[in-house]
Amino acid sequence: MNRKVAFITGASRGIGAATALQLAGFGYDLAITARTMSEGESHEHGSWQSNTAPLPGSLESTAERARAEGAQVLCLRSDILDLDSVAAAADDALAHFGRVDLLFNNACYQGPGNMQRVLDVELAQIDNIYRGNVQAPVLLVQKLLPGMLARGNGAVINMVSGSAINDPPAPADEGGWGFAYPSSKAALIRLMPALRVEHADSGVRFFSVEPGFVYTEVMRANGLDEKIAARFNATPPEHVADIIRWLAEDDAALEHHHRAVIFAPQLHGKLFGEAHNAAAE
Repeated sequence: MNRKVAFITGASRGIGAATALQLAGFGYDLAITARTMSEGESHEHGSWQSNTAPLPGSLESTAERARAEGAQVLCLRSDILDLDSVAAAADDALAHFGRVDLLFNNACYQGPGNMQRVLDVELAQIDNIYRGNVQAPVLLVQKLLPGMLARGNGAVINMVSGSAINDPPAPADEGGWGFAYPSSKAALIRLMPALRVEHADSGVRFFSVEPGFVYTEVMRANGLDEKIAARFNATPPEHVADIIRWLAEDDAALEHHHRAVIFAPQLHGKLFGEAHNAAAE
């Protein structure tokens, strides 16, 4: 009866799945969302061109592992490009659990437009990127934050990107990044200062987290091999999950509440040390 509830988007694999397992072990029940309910489903995830090959991971797989940690898990198919499905998932979670204590906006748009140059990106692709990366998270905040405010506690944590605050070292097709995706994440970063000002002293925490370079299944599917990825000192998804849980739960996290962006790899090293990191890897 006293278990908290986390609502996690993009929980079929990667950081979302790792965070679900971390929170399940910490005593949370879970409402998890993604496009992929079952293994083997096909969805768009190509960065340069269309790619719908199935990726490993699913909500059902994440739920099975989280239930083994003692969590009650509600799996909700939701596509961040379909705002009606996003709203329905929030409503279903509240109807099932009666509350949400942590909103983790982790899902992001996967598809063409993310890595195109400015002269090549289509306006329809930009529309998709902003719908998935800005409108969907804001919609979930509008749905789930009021309950946290009424209770006087909770946390909203958004996954952002270093590309939103750093200049590209090269064009997207030459090792850098494009315009549309980083600009959407820059917009998401600006959400948190607004919420902090509008709901000062509410007891609710608002954080933006930059995960560092996380070598994902989508990157593998789009041709980034392990030799190239090794050059970037990849952050394990489990390390990011450690930080999400810490920001949501630890009183010491409030010392960081004013920061525009939390850099997960650096904070993880400071909090947990090299020995912990080596053991996790």
